[in-house]
Parts: sequence; C-alpha cells; structure tokens
Amino acid sequence: MSLLLRGAGGARGALRPCCPWGRAASRRGLSSSSGAGGLPGGGAGVRPGRRSLLAGLAGAAAALAGLGLARRAEMVSREPVAPSLGEAAEDEDELSRRCGDFMAPPVSGLRELRSRRQDVRSRMEMLIMETQSQVCRALAQVDRGAAFTVDRWERKEGGGGISCVLQDGNVFEKAGVNVSVVSGHLSEEAVQQMRSRGKTLKTKNGKLPFCAMGVSSVIHPKNPHVPTIHFNYRYFEIEEADGTKQWWFGGGTDLTPTYLNEEDAVHFHKTLKEACDQHNPELYPKYKKWCDDYFYIKHRGERRGIGGIFFDDLDSPSKEEAFQFVQSCAKAIVPCYVPIVKKHSRDSFTPEEKLWQQLRRGRYVEFNLVYDRGTKFGLATPGSRIESILMSLPLTARWQYMHTPPEKSREAEILEVLRNPKDWVH
Repeated sequence: MSLLLRGAGGARGALRPCCPWGRAASRRGLSSSSGAGGLPGGGAGVRPGRRSLLAGLAGAAAALAGLGLARRAEMVSREPVAPSLGEAAEDEDELSRRCGDFMAPPVSGLRELRSRRQDVRSRMEMLIMETQSQVCRALAQVDRGAAFTVDRWERKEGGGGISCVLQDGNVFEKAGVNVSVVSGHLSEEAVQQMRSRGKTLKTKNGKLPFCAMGVSSVIHPKNPHVPTIHFNYRYFEIEEADGTKQWWFGGGTDLTPTYLNEEDAVHFHKTLKEACDQHNPELYPKYKKWCDDYFYIKHRGERRGIGGIFFDDLDSPSKEEAFQFVQSCAKAIVPCYVPIVKKHSRDSFTPEEKLWQQLRRGRYVEFNLVYDRGTKFGLATPGSRIESILMSLPLTARWQYMHTPPEKSREAEILEVLRNPKDWVH
C-alpha cells in the first residue's frame, strides 16, 4: 500500500547547525534543508540540523490507517521487562545516542519519548526514525551524486513529520523516505471507510480521536534494470467515546522491476521470507498472497510489480508481538533491495529499454491514483500534506496509445509474471 506520509500541511522548520544532529549528519554525509530543494550539486552530503525538539507533538499519520480485513498472526511471545532505576538511566543515554543518528530530531521530542519509553508508541516512533535514517544513508552511499533534502513539517491539527527526498542523482531519479507522527480527529469520511471494512467505532459528537505514525518510501531509479521499491510500516490507534482503544499495525515491502531478473526476485522474496519466518512460517505465504492481491491494477489485468509482503489491521496475538514482527520486516528493507541496486546501477541500457521503463511507470501512477487506499485516505483527511502524499509518483512517466510489446520479448516476459504471480522461494 503506497501510504506515503499522509501528513499535514502547515509550517516547515529549517534544520540548522546544532548538536547532536549537526555532528551526526556531517559524519553521514546527508544534506538537510527546510525548502523544496537540497544542496545543489556534489556529493551526498548533509547540512547539519538544529535541535528543535518539538516536545508534545503526539502523533499519527493521517494516511496511516490501513484498510482491509483483520488478520491474525501467531507469533512467539516477547513481552518487555520493566527496567530497574539504573537500567532506566542507561536507557535514557541510549535513547539520546540513537536519536543522534536520525535525519532530524524525533517528531515527538526526546523528553516525551523518554517519559513513555517503554510504550509501543514511543518504540514505534524510534523504529520508523531509525528506518528512515538507515535507508537514506544506504541510498546516499550508493548514489553519491545528489543530496537528500530533509524537510520537517508541522500539522496544525496535531503532530508532524520529516520528509527526506533525493532527486536527479547518479542512480536515483527520485527517492523519498518519509516519517509522520500525527494525531487529531478522523473525518467522517475516514470513519466511514473504517466501518466499511468491519470496524465497530463509537464516536462522540461525531468525532473520533486518533494517533498514527509510520515510515513510507518509494524509490525510482534511473536505470531500467534497477527496480523500483515501495515500503511502508505504520501503527494506528483510536480512542472511542467510552474510552476504549483500538490499535493495529500495517505495512509491507514490494518490488516493481521494469525487466524480470529471476535471481533478483528470489533474493528479494527470500530476504522478506526470512524476516517473517523469525515469527511464524505461515506469515510469508499469507502476506505474499495478500500483496499480490492488493497491488492489482484491475483495468489492466496485471499486478503493479512482482510483489513482496503486505498486511493490515494486525492486532494480535499481542501488541508487543506485532511490534516485534514489524521491526523484523523494517530491518529487512536495506538487505532485500540495496544489493540489487549495486548489482545493476551501471548496467548499459538502450533508448527502447528506457521507453519501456517510462511506460511501466505510467502503470505505477495509475495504481497509486486510482486504487491505492492510502492515497485516498490521505486526500480525505483534514490537513493532508499533498506534497508528501504524491511523493510516490515518479519524476517522469509515459502513456503511449495502444502499446503492445513483441511476443517472446523481455517486455512480454515481465508482463506474463505481472498477470500470473509466481512463487519465488520454493
């Protein structure tokens, strides 16, 4: 699901030199800006950021509400243990150290994260911030031709986010990795969408308080032999009129190649399967099928790509077990994708192959704008940040009238797989 930072409009705060983010950023070589543009030219360097810890920004991304039917996952129990006083002090130091490696200060602020550091909401925010940082560092190291713009924004209804976007690099035409942590009240349209998928929700005076957070990304490479990747991991929480809270996790990672490379497909799916198998061997086949079914362009009769994993409304067997599963999936993003990028980023390609890439990107746009529930949810949410919602779209794409690839061509080969999904790991 292309849930790309269903955040909010509102003010963007510039990140200027100050520790610890300034020192960490200069070591990493990633650029930072408060505007639409990053550092012009050279290197994947980062301008240091300012410690503007916005305490009190509770969160939840307006477009992080997953849609679909509730699913049950049987996973090994990993319940947290309350720390001693000494351990708590060490935890605070560790929390500061971890935050120093982020692309920007955490949305909720260090003080608030410390005050509820054992709560899953805080741990999830730390996870999505770490995921953003790890992915951006890995991509910048591969590209070395453009900088990530780090754009921090606030939502007047509650919360905010951090958008990191690299454009016109050596390897990536457009790579966005976004975090949002927002809160407020769901619109009536959003409430109806949730009810339509079987959720019983009790509003008070027509209002339904929510908080949500997540990390979302779409990466469009220049070379047609390097596939596009999308991932999204999110947490959503609702408080009903009687004080009852409902919560769930959702997310997934999927690959969209222009040309089929079976070795790459096996590597990608095998890495995701290993992440799922840490918790239950039944999860990968269930979520692989869900992914194939979800990313389906009905009017074309084909999938958007070769799939991966996708799940939604995950609220069992416990909050801790669900969080541990999401954490394993998030940690699999870099190893499942970056080796493929490195393998093909310098492959030669023809103008005809570039044309085919542009046509396939057209299909990508069609799915995101016509079918993606996250895009629809974000656009229906008050205060939605349009730039972040539409970050999933490529810089360039093409729609050519009545284009049909020759039989038995490599273009026809990928179409066959998109129409008839394969089992890549057995």
